[in-house]
Amino acid sequence: MKVAALLATRATRAHRKAWTAVFAALTLTSLLLGAFGLTLVSAWSAHPRVERYAGADLVVAGDQTTRFSAASLGERETVSAGLTERVRIPRTALTVVRGVPGVRAAVADVEFPVGLAGSAATGSATGSATGSATGSATGRPWEAARLAPYALRTGRAPQRADEVVVAGSGGPERGGADRVGQRLTLRVGGHDMAYTVVGVADGPRTAVWFTGAEARRLSGHPEALDAIGVVAESGTGAGELAGRVRKALDTAGVTDVGHRADGDPATVRVLTGDDRGEAEFLAAAPARGELLAALGSVAGAVVLVSLLVVSSTIVQALRQRSHELGLLRAVGATPGQLRAAVGREVGRVAAWAALVGAAGAAPAYLGLRALLDARGALPTGLELTLLLPLWLTPLVTAAVTVLVAQVAALIGGARTATARPAEALRERAPGRGRGITGLVLLGVGASAAGTAALQRGATAAAAAGAAAVTMVIACAVLGPWIAEGAMRLLGAPLRLFGPGGRLAAANCAASAHRLSAAITPIVLVTAFAGVQLSGGATLTHAGDAQARQVLRADLAVHADGGLPAGAVERIREVPGVRAATEIVPGTVLLARSQLGAPELERLPVFGVTPEGLTRTLDPGPRSGDLTRLRPGTVAVGADRADSLGVRPGSTVTLRFGDGQEARLRVVATYQRSIALGDFLLSRDDLLRHTSLPTASGAGRVLVATAPDADRKAVTNALARAVPGARVEPDPAPVRGEAAEQALAEVVSVAVVGAVGGFTVIAVLSTLALIATGRRPELRLLRLAGAGRGQLRRMLRLEAAATVVTGLVVGAAVASVPLLAFSTATTGTLPYLPPAQAAVIVSVVVATAAAGSLPPVWGTLRGRYPR
Repeated sequence: MKVAALLATRATRAHRKAWTAVFAALTLTSLLLGAFGLTLVSAWSAHPRVERYAGADLVVAGDQTTRFSAASLGERETVSAGLTERVRIPRTALTVVRGVPGVRAAVADVEFPVGLAGSAATGSATGSATGSATGSATGRPWEAARLAPYALRTGRAPQRADEVVVAGSGGPERGGADRVGQRLTLRVGGHDMAYTVVGVADGPRTAVWFTGAEARRLSGHPEALDAIGVVAESGTGAGELAGRVRKALDTAGVTDVGHRADGDPATVRVLTGDDRGEAEFLAAAPARGELLAALGSVAGAVVLVSLLVVSSTIVQALRQRSHELGLLRAVGATPGQLRAAVGREVGRVAAWAALVGAAGAAPAYLGLRALLDARGALPTGLELTLLLPLWLTPLVTAAVTVLVAQVAALIGGARTATARPAEALRERAPGRGRGITGLVLLGVGASAAGTAALQRGATAAAAAGAAAVTMVIACAVLGPWIAEGAMRLLGAPLRLFGPGGRLAAANCAASAHRLSAAITPIVLVTAFAGVQLSGGATLTHAGDAQARQVLRADLAVHADGGLPAGAVERIREVPGVRAATEIVPGTVLLARSQLGAPELERLPVFGVTPEGLTRTLDPGPRSGDLTRLRPGTVAVGADRADSLGVRPGSTVTLRFGDGQEARLRVVATYQRSIALGDFLLSRDDLLRHTSLPTASGAGRVLVATAPDADRKAVTNALARAVPGARVEPDPAPVRGEAAEQALAEVVSVAVVGAVGGFTVIAVLSTLALIATGRRPELRLLRLAGAGRGQLRRMLRLEAAATVVTGLVVGAAVASVPLLAFSTATTGTLPYLPPAQAAVIVSVVVATAAAGSLPPVWGTLRGRYPR
């Protein structure tokens, strides 16, 4: 041990420059792992914010989780998914809860959208109100305000059906409507009604409170509740009371409203503590699961890439000292002593680098949080929290960084440490085992790409990513052979550049193993960034193209608070209108077994009115008749229909956004499913399972005008036919967006940024180490008569050969999974925005130039070599 410690101490001092590159790579590894680790544990401890029910001891609400079970490998496996539409509970639950001992108050709560219109002058309660819709708000019963609690600032509580209380923090955009006595025109469920403001209270700017009876009527489901807020009597603990309420609900047999699938129990939940927020912010819990899954995959990718990059850097640092280590082996140093000495060297460097990176993890985490917030990747209400012990996560990731470095050192020094003393001074060619391993990995990567070609959605994307990573590792293992083959191909073109080119060709051919260490990280960034960026860009590009092809409408009509009943029919009767289709966005869940395992896939869908559908939209019908779309039926995208094995006349089982299951008869299939989603449903079917009132026109009406119609005249006529509605002269394309798309984009940026950072460090350090080790060679060439200009050209051409090889091999590696992925999901070729491709190439070129030339400027300066 004393010998190993002495060797490690002397070597660390003598090779500071070589270890500087390793220090930089390990620092970045520790920083990124710490930042992602903090984000991961904060997502793990995240919870929905508690606002409206902060004054309630517990909340009774519907079960916002759906479950699906299937046999997997002989065992029953269950998966679950959060529901983003409100799961309501029967009104009978209120009577049951009120009868539980220890309950001081049980308050029913419902929520519904309200469209705000211009206000009339202050006057009598019977005065009329005029104006057009100018904003949106949320309606609730006044009794539920005490659950926050929100208190009156002035005025009184509403007592009559035409009285409301509004928020006093400036109020929503309603032109001074926070004054008592103000007359408002509110639109709920498509109907305009006049109300008098009788009170001003605390609360969010978009809140409007009605009497309990009026709120029940306006909600559209008078026999169901969104939630029940429970206030305990003094001296009764929340946990104890929750148990009593749970038992009373079970005894009474109270379940959620609606039909759930077999094996998906509809049990009413009793929420306490931070869980109360789940009844307010429905999208928070599903987003938390998606965030955990995304960050987990990112952390795994960062660990894998860091191991690859750090190993490459350490191997190159040790290769520069191969003769020194070989001499030690030749003069009697044992393999154990060499391994221990190298391990101690790397351990010292890694420990300091890990601590420096851990110190920067917290600022990097805050930057990632800011990016998530800026891109809207997190839903409203989800709070990422970090308890004090969790802030120590960077210390854990620092330990992981040291472990990664030790593993890399073990790999890097293995060959020299185990070589026989007589062979230690001689550089050996890569062994046959390495070549076989690389070829096996290439085969595994190709198999993963084949899996991506046979799958869809997230499964195809995951398979493509796995294929890219596996093939990059294969290229790293096969690096010497790839470099040797590339340099043979590039030798002839290099020789065309005169003496510098001939020197470059000779050096590249003689030192292919050395250049392979620099080619590997270039292949890594090209392939990994290409797959990550091109995968999403291909879907977006194809979806945008389809969205433009789908839209045939000339105008669109919509209104806050919904369109009035019969609006679509009135629009169709306007002179110059050829067809009108109402379209409502939503989500469904598809439960099925995928590769033998149960899976719940959340899919964006649209609900439409079928009359005149093909004149306003062009889904690209393949079979069946889209005009037969009615409640109880569905149209299916062609790719999804093929994967499910359905056709017109078949049935498909779907779960709506509120967890209720339905068997729907297929009436048609269509081609343009990237834009419209995999399922088109009846508007009425979809509205029954949304958080909106079923009578509300929640979407927009697409209008196709006659070829000879005056569009401006039609626009004015539509505004008169549907008072309070807004008419868009240039409607936006119809496109179904997945709920997690913003999160996926941020994750892609984070992954590419991490891999790009590693690559810059790896390429820069590897080329710098190579250039530093070549100083004696360059001095010898100068003494042999080579000019400084010739040597500079030689170095530039060598760097260019390295860059070209890395980019070409990386693009080839990326093209295999990308072709499989794009063919399976879009039926098109992969697409990468030119600007992003230019950034990748520019970063690689600039890094290669910075690593190749500056380290040897001193050797090339002056008339005589130094």
